[in-house]
Amino acid sequence: MRRGVVLPQKEITATAHGELAGFCAALEEAGFDHLLLYDHVLGADTASRPGWTGVYTSADPFLEPLVTFAHLATVTSLDFMTGVLVLPQRQTALVAKQVATLEALAPGRLRLGVGIGWNDVEYEALGKDFGNRGKRLDEQIALLRRLLSEPVVDFSGTWERVDRAGILPLPTQPVPIWVGSGDSPAALRRVGRLADGWLPTPAIAPGRGFEEAWDQVRRHADEAGRAAGSIAVEGHVRMRERYGIDGLRRHVDGWRAAGAMAVVVDIMAMDAEWPKGHTELARAVAAAFDD
Repeated sequence: MRRGVVLPQKEITATAHGELAGFCAALEEAGFDHLLLYDHVLGADTASRPGWTGVYTSADPFLEPLVTFAHLATVTSLDFMTGVLVLPQRQTALVAKQVATLEALAPGRLRLGVGIGWNDVEYEALGKDFGNRGKRLDEQIALLRRLLSEPVVDFSGTWERVDRAGILPLPTQPVPIWVGSGDSPAALRRVGRLADGWLPTPAIAPGRGFEEAWDQVRRHADEAGRAAGSIAVEGHVRMRERYGIDGLRRHVDGWRAAGAMAVVVDIMAMDAEWPKGHTELARAVAAAFDD
């Protein structure tokens, strides 16, 4: 089972660009396979938003995932995953171009995790409709697959239009498109019908709703004429002080028993100092994957 770490973006410093390579080298040395980045273009200022319930705000730093991966492609051999890129607030063709470029720089190393996001402030600033983001994501995934595989695309959907145009260079192999989501019926239907893999939110785990949700994913795959076994799953675990390594190992073992292709561990919110503290945390986390 492959192992990954979430980049602790919320806790990085202004000099992160000079420390990322060393952090990735430590991950490789500890036996990790991939680095996952969360995505937020904008953070909302909560001073004038009483009752704000969002996880991140304008005070939290975030590096743009695809740009960061392009930088890291030359300094690490780790694979990359977006977890998740909020696709409906972006232009589909531009994302396809960025992904194709990254694939040329780091062939076979990207899994594109996409999702609908939750921050309506971002959508408004980027000129996209927050209310229909789920339906648009379905259409975007279909268009992305064509743009990343066909030299010329003629596509006319409800929201997307490409008039006999294409991207070069095209990837030499398919870029896996994963969907990150909760367990709403629409999300599970999307995974089963459209995704190469599912990245459940950390609240979903073996024994905590995963089995029921996974059954729905497989049913939707069957209904769409897809082989249910072709859809992979990656467990997403938030490290917590109360877990300890033994507790974290139980979470990892649960995902292993459930047949997960990989598990990624979020090491934020552990009172660690970037980058030394997070490097030490990652090394400790590696022990939880040992059989």
